[in-house]
Amino acid sequence: MSTILITGATSGLGRYVAFELVRSGHVVLVHGRDADRTERLAEELRAEGDAEAFVADLASLARVRELAGHVADAHPELDVLVNNAGVGFGTPGAGRELSVDGHELRLAVNYLAPVVLTRALLPVLRANAPARIVNVGSAGQEPLVFEDPEFTRGYDGVSAYCRSKFALAAHTFALAEELAGTGVSANVLHPATYMDTAMVREADVTPWNTVADGAAGVLALATRDRGSGGFYDGTRPGRAHAAAYDPEVRTRLAAVTDQLVRT
Repeated sequence: MSTILITGATSGLGRYVAFELVRSGHVVLVHGRDADRTERLAEELRAEGDAEAFVADLASLARVRELAGHVADAHPELDVLVNNAGVGFGTPGAGRELSVDGHELRLAVNYLAPVVLTRALLPVLRANAPARIVNVGSAGQEPLVFEDPEFTRGYDGVSAYCRSKFALAAHTFALAEELAGTGVSANVLHPATYMDTAMVREADVTPWNTVADGAAGVLALATRDRGSGGFYDGTRPGRAHAAAYDPEVRTRLAAVTDQLVRT
């Protein structure tokens, strides 16, 4: 059995996946932003198995690094990381929002936070190989504009979300190449379209799927060897935006990312 950290686990897809994993006998570490909600979830999970709560605001990269340190100290046996937490489109017509660090919020939470968390936990994951990194992405992808990665001009919430998920996919493919031969896999998936979550309802979208529909792909990647460097549409192999496979795009993305996470 594995020890699995799930970010954004207090509602929606993350919550469903946490219960499925703990009932299967895995040690489940649940992350949330709200301390009371996260601890209540861990208590519910402990009625089914072994679980622990970890609290951090992923809109702060300092808190992300602290989260990694706390998890590594408490569970040096960690062997699966599920980067599930995310910010959706926002309410229709909503303006640009900033993270604690002053980054565009969707880029910060959906992309920079999982990059920083993964980097910080890589030594632990490598020590526990075979290990897995599962990035919850989206089929909705739009290439990042490298001249304006923070989306300061012509902001649109849907585009901001799609740009962050494009970056996450491209980063995942580069990470998989970097980790080749280490026993640590990295994959990204689109769990399901418009699941019945707070994120979707906030955007005033009628859900198309349940979180159970989306959970199948996450569970498969978290618990089974599906190779590395893949994009999955649910449980099926799929294709990300074509530009996410472009080596030049990945090189530029890495440079921009390094600059952003240092500021």
